Amino acid sequence: MEDTLIELRNLVKIYDTGAVKVLGLNQINLKIKRGEFVAIMGQSGSGKSTLMNILGCLDKPSLGNYFLDGEDVAAMDPNTLNKVRNQKIGFVFQSFNLISRMSALKNVEIPMIYAHKKSPAARRERAAMLLEKVGLSGRIHHQPNEMSGGQRQRVAMGRAIVRRPKVFLMDEPLSNLDAKLRAQMRVEIAKLHKSLETTIIYVTHDQTEAMTLGTRIVVLKDGYIQQVDTPENLYDTPCNKFVAGFIGSPQMNMIDAECTEEGGAVKLSFAGNTITLNEKKAAALKDKGYIGKTVTLGIRPEDLHDEEEYLANHAQSVISAEIRVYEMLGAETLLYFDIAD
Repeated sequence: MEDTLIELRNLVKIYDTGAVKVLGLNQINLKIKRGEFVAIMGQSGSGKSTLMNILGCLDKPSLGNYFLDGEDVAAMDPNTLNKVRNQKIGFVFQSFNLISRMSALKNVEIPMIYAHKKSPAARRERAAMLLEKVGLSGRIHHQPNEMSGGQRQRVAMGRAIVRRPKVFLMDEPLSNLDAKLRAQMRVEIAKLHKSLETTIIYVTHDQTEAMTLGTRIVVLKDGYIQQVDTPENLYDTPCNKFVAGFIGSPQMNMIDAECTEEGGAVKLSFAGNTITLNEKKAAALKDKGYIGKTVTLGIRPEDLHDEEEYLANHAQSVISAEIRVYEMLGAETLLYFDIAD
């Protein structure tokens, strides 16, 4: 069986408002394998919702191809598209969209009435089994208003799972929950992905969700894909300044610095401070011809140290700064400081 479930080729989406044309997505190329958990991240207006609507067959691209399970969805007529959406795609949204007057069991049963030719007893049995899988075996006869937000979201997941879709599209499913519930539901979603061995595409603005759940993350900006990579690679080796500043909380510190070479050592100077780079970083800058040029120095907050022993052992990398704000966060303390304004 072909390993690729979804492939986007040179996909473009243009919105024609009459007075002006708006580019929603531009030259999107992406492959998603069966069983992957792909998170999509970006700022407001980056194209996340547009991409999700196309992946969910709720909208069609202006140009390019969208292959789902080997079929070019972009070329389908509306009736065929609707059939593919109902059979192959499971949706989980931030609003639970449950029917308030029905029990959890009935809410999960509903998709089977239209999608599967099962007897009422078989439908109830499968719905009960799925509710047990998401940890709600004791709540099957409760209505949504008798459940917590986390329980309602699990019912919504059970309803999406019941049709055995090829791919789950989750659009900020935890954004309506409080911090504690979000942490619990992240664990539930991770366990669900592992047990179902299914493909999940997950749109979120929450970096913790993306970094902990995604096997790969797609970073969007202004309709363009900036980088597609594992959480580790995005964090450790961002491909450009946008990704470097976007991934990580608190954000990476970025400072313009002059790159010079002195006695074989490569140094960066900024605001009266000079630091000496290690051999690997020095070699990279020399090989790319940056000696004598202005570069951007990026420093992750966790790579700054103020321990006396550390300062003594790294005298070539000590800088002076004035602390402006001090935030105590329990296990962490955040220091905000200025260097030459």
